[in-house]
Amino acid sequence: MLTKEELPECPVATTVQLIGSKWKLLILRNLLQRPWRFNELRKNIPGISQKVLTDSLRSMEADGIIIRTVYPEVPPRVEYSLSELGESMRPIIKAMEIWGAEYQKIVKSQS
Repeated sequence: MLTKEELPECPVATTVQLIGSKWKLLILRNLLQRPWRFNELRKNIPGISQKVLTDSLRSMEADGIIIRTVYPEVPPRVEYSLSELGESMRPIIKAMEIWGAEYQKIVKSQS
């Protein structure tokens, strides 16, 4: 998690710092559906590299947004899910989905 010294003054800037990347938003979109394994996420998010996915997941875990669960199996199984804090972002992502759908309608009606 960010320390209070690392937090921007502006609450919007704080949110952008935590989830503002295109990849983190798409990861969140998926995790709002259900827990996912690493390779499932990589295959379901076109264009994301293994490194960016790894870095994004680690960052989101460190910020308390997601939970990484390792199952004691051979081979080990790891799943990523939203924490309670991550779940609290559901209305934000839903609002973005609604806005995006409306925007798509406007653009399509102008064609």
